[in-house]
Amino acid sequence: MAGNVEAAAPVGARPERDTKARSGWRGGARIWEETEQRAKKLKSGPDADQYRKLPKRKVVLLMGYSGKGYHGMQRNVGSSQFKTIEDDLVAALVQSGCIPENHGEDMRKMSFQRCARTDKGVSAAGQVVSLKVWLIDDILEKINSHLPPHIRILGLKRVTGGFNSKNKCDARTYLYMLPTFAFAHKDRDAQDESYRLSADTLRRVNALLARYKGTHNFHNFTSQKGPREASARRYVLDMFCEEPFVREGMEFAVIKVKGQSFMTHQIRKMVGLVVAVVKGYAPESLLERSWGEAKVDVPKAPGLGLVLERVHFDKYNQRFGSDGLHEPLDWTREEAGAAAFKEQHIYPTIVSTERQEGSMARWLSTLPVHDFDATAHAAAGLGAKTPSPPGDSD
Repeated sequence: MAGNVEAAAPVGARPERDTKARSGWRGGARIWEETEQRAKKLKSGPDADQYRKLPKRKVVLLMGYSGKGYHGMQRNVGSSQFKTIEDDLVAALVQSGCIPENHGEDMRKMSFQRCARTDKGVSAAGQVVSLKVWLIDDILEKINSHLPPHIRILGLKRVTGGFNSKNKCDARTYLYMLPTFAFAHKDRDAQDESYRLSADTLRRVNALLARYKGTHNFHNFTSQKGPREASARRYVLDMFCEEPFVREGMEFAVIKVKGQSFMTHQIRKMVGLVVAVVKGYAPESLLERSWGEAKVDVPKAPGLGLVLERVHFDKYNQRFGSDGLHEPLDWTREEAGAAAFKEQHIYPTIVSTERQEGSMARWLSTLPVHDFDATAHAAAGLGAKTPSPPGDSD
């Protein structure tokens, strides 16, 4: 019956798709075949070699970089005034043939995500970014060939399609390298490179750093966070200062801190407050008060010595690392390369910049400007009116 309806209907009344269907076995077939052939030629032609048969896969890249001269890690698309690490990285990805040019213009197209957004001047030896790329031959060598020597891709691993380096990260480990005269007492010790850190002072520094461990309200250690915002509470797994060492006649020490996540300037303020206490500018009790609701003026140490050393993906590794299909995100093989990169590009930059610009010395000269006593009096007055229950700052 359907056939009778079609036969009775005038030719001009037939649906357009029906006309195509009827002609598809005649001249239309040639049109479709020619169109399909042109499409195949476009994909496999010499002008599109970078696209042919290359699988686009989600990967993570292990990065090292010296942050001096850069306005942080994160790219500011459309702004050429402030250069970032991602500007150089994206350019290298495009030039090496890992991503098409339009992905460089809109990073969402390659599902790009960084594990940590490092600030201006901050370096990294273990930054991890996730993105989709074409798995070209010799991919690491080709990307690195388009990067400056102070930015290196140290490793690459395949991950699950929905992997997000920021959301899947369990913890981050930073180090802060500083000249030890930062711990010299303001009244008793030399305030220059002749200073050497004593065992007693190192023990005191570590006792103060250990008090950061656990969950605290760090609203005073960042900006634009209120004391009652849940996101201001952060968990610190460990924090300690290693034995000092001498570089170019100046003694340095490295503070390491591991936490689930950190807010903007949090680590620099954690270091800054301990320095202020050890030097004798701030009372030790200020540490506890800084976790309360009262506003506390916490000094912020320079960004020069801060380095993202490692990011941790323990939960991801437990779920996918031994399933036989995915690699665990374990960078043991890359540790030697990361250590060499620090020795060649990060530590020398910190040492030479400190010697030439004296960023730590200049910052230390601002500590007397902070009125820690006024903060203490204000906190005491507030406490007299509304005493806090024991353990409230934790």
